[in-house]
Amino acid sequence: MNAWQAIVFDLDDTLYPERQYVLSGFWAVANWAETRFGWPAQESATEMRELFDQGVRRYVFNRWLAAHGMAPTAWIPTLVGVYRSHPPRIHPYPGVRRLLERFGASYRLGVVTDGYLEVQQRKMAALRLDGQLQAVVYSDAFGRDAWKPSPRPFRAVLEQLGVDAAQAIYVGDNPAKDFLGARRAGMHSVRIRHSGGMHHDVLPDDAEHAPDWEIAELGELEQTLRAHRRAA
Repeated sequence: MNAWQAIVFDLDDTLYPERQYVLSGFWAVANWAETRFGWPAQESATEMRELFDQGVRRYVFNRWLAAHGMAPTAWIPTLVGVYRSHPPRIHPYPGVRRLLERFGASYRLGVVTDGYLEVQQRKMAALRLDGQLQAVVYSDAFGRDAWKPSPRPFRAVLEQLGVDAAQAIYVGDNPAKDFLGARRAGMHSVRIRHSGGMHHDVLPDDAEHAPDWEIAELGELEQTLRAHRRAA
């Protein structure tokens, strides 16, 4: 029998709570607005968070500006730029550093992450996990067409790790894109459904988009890997 040789992780809502990044970005925008418009940053950050908690996603800034009597179209590009360029205040899920340290003794470890290149690079820098990984692949480095569910970033991380697809597991959270890309690259996959994760309630569109296995927290991953060893 062959224990898996490599574990590849998604980043957002897999190794850290993506909500942290969103709220960090709201604070950056709120601080900018306090300087530009004189609006108290605490109140602005709270207003944006409340919109987000109500289920607003793409149009938080539009709704927030409109509530203050501002024309959104004049300011949205600036606010998006502040949001994307801010140094994020984010931290890994509890136990992630210890888990990576333990896994690093038995597996080669990597990350495949979607999103604008510089944004994702800033997230990785803030999380300080690079030293525990043998490969980090940013899909945007290959262009927008290579974002998940494209198999290209998965093949790239396999090449960097020096392992065959059949010997690697991908761990992600979003059935809209994570598991289809991994499957097309020849990998098996595990879905992590963190409580409060932004994609916790999203269902796969079909069997191709579904993971092979599912866990509720990363602490269950080791048992899942042992239970599903592959023949060499």
